[in-house]
Amino acid sequence: MKKIAVLLATFNGEPWLHQQIGSILKQDSVDISLFVSLDPSEDGSEALLRKLVAGDPRITLLPMLEPSGGAGANFFRLIRDVDFTGFDYIAFADQDDIWCEDKLSRAIAMIATSGAAGYSSNVTAFWADGREMLVDKAQKQNQFDFLFEAAGPGCTYVLERRVLEEFKALLNAESKAVRQVALHDWFVYAFFRAKGYHWIIDPLPSMAYRQHSLNQVGVNAGWKAYKVRASKIVVGWWISQARLIARLIGLGNHPFCKPWRQPGRIGMLWLALNAYRTRRKVSDMFFFAAACLFLAVIGDRSDG
Repeated sequence: MKKIAVLLATFNGEPWLHQQIGSILKQDSVDISLFVSLDPSEDGSEALLRKLVAGDPRITLLPMLEPSGGAGANFFRLIRDVDFTGFDYIAFADQDDIWCEDKLSRAIAMIATSGAAGYSSNVTAFWADGREMLVDKAQKQNQFDFLFEAAGPGCTYVLERRVLEEFKALLNAESKAVRQVALHDWFVYAFFRAKGYHWIIDPLPSMAYRQHSLNQVGVNAGWKAYKVRASKIVVGWWISQARLIARLIGLGNHPFCKPWRQPGRIGMLWLALNAYRTRRKVSDMFFFAAACLFLAVIGDRSDG
């Protein structure tokens, strides 16, 4: 039976933690150890977690530190601080979802049959009013999609230990720069792909992906989501993150990255012309091209 370390980052998650952790511990055909990092919270999360830890030796609550500033930094803390010795795979978990019972066993089987080192999947988003929606991230991977997007929700990731150990070494070596990386799932996916490791995206949803007002990211659907994405484009956040990630994974001088590694209109025009190489979903390619053209017109406002 494969040994899995599940890393759960949480903050003010009391309403959902019990159900989420229950679904993690009910995973079939795997040996689970759950490691939880709690950012200082204002609700009853700490008391709940300590009660769960006392009742199940499979759960470990890491010592509480200063506020991390976001889910990405909290996950980076988990990757740095958890000892992965003896585990076969590492999985990420958010605080508010509900896992299918075969989530991990299916992932491991697909990794084994495909020769992949990393796995992610589609999810079924759901809302309190009963609405549900398939979040489809399983389009064919593109040549450089990893520089501009994650492989789907990070809470679906299942990763080979040996490769994540390499990623941990990078986190430690570039600790100052890594503090500027906002999204752990984007960074992890980029690292695996840049280093030549095969990644598989499962079209079958592996979990119910809860949507609520406190989601840090959530589903990129609807006008509200497009407005948020557009605002990040205008201020140059997304291209700054792409530049940073490209440098950290060793592709800063790659011929594809050189034209836009510094802020400038020419780089944005070049990216617009190469949008077909940057995203998995066709509609996202058009959105990406339009965003690059927009920045070329108003000027790239990122800080490089």
